[in-house]
Formats: sequence, structure tokens, C-alpha cells
Amino acid sequence: MPSTVISYPISAYQNVPIHAEYYKPSQFFITAISTGLNTTVTTSVNNNYVIGQECRLLIPNGYGSTQLNEVTGFVIDIPSPNQVTLDIESLKVNAFINASLRQKPQIVAIGDVNTGQINTRVANSNLTNIPGSFINISP
Repeated sequence: MPSTVISYPISAYQNVPIHAEYYKPSQFFITAISTGLNTTVTTSVNNNYVIGQECRLLIPNGYGSTQLNEVTGFVIDIPSPNQVTLDIESLKVNAFINASLRQKPQIVAIGDVNTGQINTRVANSNLTNIPGSFINISP
């Protein structure tokens, strides 16, 4: 006797897609990398990282600086609205090449929604967020 497979309806809201634009900090495309004792990353638009934010670099082949691919570091300075300086030593890293390839180099925040607010149980409603956590800014 063949076994019967029972399939139930799946709710449309069971697995809602994540909209990256509703969370900050976000990922940004890299246009330049300055190497040295610390690494300065320039993004294509102004970014929303803060000092103490942990970030990961994603550098595809063809852009140079592939030694920095998947490397993580903390933001230690924000020289301009579209730049962050990370505590990554990159003295022996190949130069970054701003190529026009399909896959773009990115800097992405590390964190999750479970470690966001650290003072939610106090009388003060001023919320403090842990650097590295995502903040839901949904409309």
C-alpha cells in the first residue's frame, strides 16, 4: 500500500522576505581601498556605520586586494561620510582595482537583531544599541 503525503497550505506570511532597506547598518559597494597599518574603505554612497561597528569585506576576484576577502574588522574612524577606517593591517595586500565587473566588492555589517537594545528595562525610553547589531527602521 503506497504511503500518503499530506501537504498543508503554507501561509503567505510564514517566511516573509527580508528587506535590507529596512535595516541599518546596511551593505555598501566599495569604490576604493587604502591599505596600510589600518585599512580605509571608500563606499559608492554615504554609509551609516558607527565607530565600534564590526564589518566584513567581500572582494571578488578581479578587483585586487583579494587578501582582504572575508576579512573582518572594527570601524575605528570615519574620515568622511562615505569612508570608514577599519582596524585591519593591510601593508602587504595587493592594490585595489576599481573594475567594472558584474559582481561588486562590498562592505557588510556583522550583527543580528537578537543583540540590539541593551537598556530596554529601564524607565528611560532612550534606547541604546550595541555596535554591530541591526536596527529595524521599517516604515
